[in-house]
Amino acid sequence: MCQHHPNCPPAEATDHDAARVVSNHAEQGWVLLCNGVVVFDDTGELLPDRRAVAPHRPAVHNVA
Repeated sequence: MCQHHPNCPPAEATDHDAARVVSNHAEQGWVLLCNGVVVFDDTGELLPDRRAVAPHRPAVHNVA
């Protein structure tokens, strides 16, 4: 469990991406967060309960 103070948000929380990085594998394109979530460079995620979250990149809007 999280030993940070304040505690990192759990994997089930909507802000779970705010958890601290505990293992960075930039050369492989992923990081492990304190709450067990694996986040990939393309913004896809694997949750600790084995569910996958599709990449969720923000939309780019062209401003003229």
